[in-house]
Amino acid sequence: MEASEFQGRIGRYHHESEAWWPPDPRPPQGAPNVLVIVLDDVGYAQLGCFGSDIDTPTFDRLAAGGLRYANFHTTALCSPTRACVLTGRNHHRVGMGRIVDLATGFPGYDARIADSCAMAPAMLTPHGYAAWAVGKWHLTPEDEEHLGATRARWPLGKGFERWYGFFPGETHQFVPALHHDNHAVDPPGTYEDGYHLTTDLVDRSIEYVEDLRNVDVDKPWFLYLAPGACHSPHQTPPGWIERYAGRFDQGWDEWRTAALAKQKAEGLLPEHAELSPRPDWVPAWADLSDQERRVYARYMEAFAAFLTHTDHEVGRLIDRLAALGELDDTLVVLLSDNGASSEGGPTGSLNDARVWNALPRTAEEADERLDEIGGPRIHNNYPWGWTVAGNTPFRRWKRETHEGGVADPLIVHWPNGIPTSARGTVRHQYVHAIDVLPTLLDAIGLDAPEAVGGVAQVPLDGVSFASTFASDDAPEVHTVQYSEMLGCRAMYRDGMKAVTYHEVQVDEPGLEHAPWELYDLRADPSECHDLAGERPDELAELIDLWWSEAERHQVLPLDNRPFSELVFQREASVRPRNRYRYFPGRAPVPESVAVNTRARAHAITAHVTVADDHTGAVEGVLAVQGSVLGGWSFHLLAGTSPDAPSRLVYVHNLAGWRLYRVEAEVPPLGAGDHALGFSFDPPHARLLVDGVVVGEGEVRRTVWSRFSLTGAGLTAGWSPDFSPADEDYRGRFAFTATLHHVDIDVPGDPVVDADAEADAIIASQ
Repeated sequence: MEASEFQGRIGRYHHESEAWWPPDPRPPQGAPNVLVIVLDDVGYAQLGCFGSDIDTPTFDRLAAGGLRYANFHTTALCSPTRACVLTGRNHHRVGMGRIVDLATGFPGYDARIADSCAMAPAMLTPHGYAAWAVGKWHLTPEDEEHLGATRARWPLGKGFERWYGFFPGETHQFVPALHHDNHAVDPPGTYEDGYHLTTDLVDRSIEYVEDLRNVDVDKPWFLYLAPGACHSPHQTPPGWIERYAGRFDQGWDEWRTAALAKQKAEGLLPEHAELSPRPDWVPAWADLSDQERRVYARYMEAFAAFLTHTDHEVGRLIDRLAALGELDDTLVVLLSDNGASSEGGPTGSLNDARVWNALPRTAEEADERLDEIGGPRIHNNYPWGWTVAGNTPFRRWKRETHEGGVADPLIVHWPNGIPTSARGTVRHQYVHAIDVLPTLLDAIGLDAPEAVGGVAQVPLDGVSFASTFASDDAPEVHTVQYSEMLGCRAMYRDGMKAVTYHEVQVDEPGLEHAPWELYDLRADPSECHDLAGERPDELAELIDLWWSEAERHQVLPLDNRPFSELVFQREASVRPRNRYRYFPGRAPVPESVAVNTRARAHAITAHVTVADDHTGAVEGVLAVQGSVLGGWSFHLLAGTSPDAPSRLVYVHNLAGWRLYRVEAEVPPLGAGDHALGFSFDPPHARLLVDGVVVGEGEVRRTVWSRFSLTGAGLTAGWSPDFSPADEDYRGRFAFTATLHHVDIDVPGDPVVDADAEADAIIASQ
């Protein structure tokens, strides 16, 4: 303790002195546990209790025993909404005006949440709470996600005491890029073992609770659980998709109509609510070919299975809390971070990497691989028609500030805090993501701190909606809220909403010329009737209010430049160099700080030694980057017998669309030192052993943009499962002799397609 804190008495000798210990932090009397569950890319209408026919019995059970908020709003995008939930402040206020991957050098957009905007765990642990984060983070700048980076903006640096999860906007559900606390770890199982990320995350959540209860039976906890569901890839264990066979054959038009009818019957929307028109760029289901309907229905079956599997796994956590006797006094808040995703494009996607690498995506190919959808070799996402359906009855989708982007499901469950008479009912007050933390503090019995860790705090922007727990008649306490996302803007005030859409990445017409619309959301919740022409004065007031709020919350300057102009604004924290050296057996190096070999001359040299007493085959991975969804692998395959030739192989996986393969038969490596090499001078490729060319070939086209946005990195001497050379080997395939290091030389400047890089980033929010 600091000497100034000491409250005892110090004399010359111990018998003249009085010891004093600072009291242990204690929560307020009756403080509940807190479980915040943030779903990903789940639209307003996609939970069963919000109008869907997708099976979500756990979420429905929470709603039946708690409250549904029919008028809950988010920022329309991933990182910004999560920042709002955890800090209680508007996303621009904390520098998270966009996803972390598109940070710019302005206070509202630098993706660096300051200590003056502390997160929930930093507020709760000083009052005796345990605090854990499990799952998706996406709140650390991309160039700080590697093992050589500062941990200041990792979860433990922001106040959590334990973390198990992944950094990027998405990850492979069977081979996730995992971190545990402050280091990278391998998944604890394989696809063949039945491993799936959501199951793993729930196992870890239960472990954290039980670890605490092994020691302290009274201490309350705060758990932030953010599964990757339902962001693409929509991957589920075998058997789950088959449960939905034929369930979506009626198509998105009939599905929307049925969902709205259910929403009205459930009291989520008024009887006068209208279904927003299907956009012109989304075809009628009836106009599709039989093949398109078959493929698009399968994409939706995969999404539904992913959501139902997630519901099942969350149900295991809820059941365990009930068995431990903790559920009644656990405040559960379940929400989605934005509206349904449009990243699958008009036709859906077998592999989102093809989008940003300008590679074909056809219903014909998807039909041929129909049974693979939802599995480990596919990065599937559904087409726009299902996006619109998922946001029923609203207009537009994720990334935009019409209701389809910002209206989301919210469920609150707390048996000890919600009166019995109120359980199972619906609340219609306007609520925003920034209100979640103030509500938690209110329920716990704490005020927002003026300082955290000695740092003065920026006041919270949100307000508590705990007053609505008892009655839907409680006054609406959040009456004014601005929105801005990628140039789209909105201003809400007392039920009226001004909103303007501006096409993302399009300069003309300029943002200042984007037309504004005006809606009365209480009479027209789905924004079908624009009142701008009838009430120009009211519209002008709201626009002026938006500019005032924008200035107050660090929204300015507005910036709708193409993302390609934003990707490389900041100098990389790791200095680029002409030679990169990688050591075997170490954690994957994130693509953002690894060597860039894409469409660029380069040479790979693996320095190996075969011991005199080596027994068995000499084979294995020399270096690999990416995954079965896109990347490259340099490896040695042993012959079928000790005397049979080995094969030195380089494979370039072009987002699963093409495999370019260069290989050569070579004699088995004898004892001693060797250099195994690959050189590339586009499109010519050569394989070398000890400086001698042993094989040649061509790689006619390489990945232009990123190999992967699922977090797959670069490793030497081993590979994560489902590698780019999936047909050659599975599992780690560790090199069996001694691999000292791998050098990758890249003379000259990297070839970078900024447009493709930007497309990749925006597809993974």
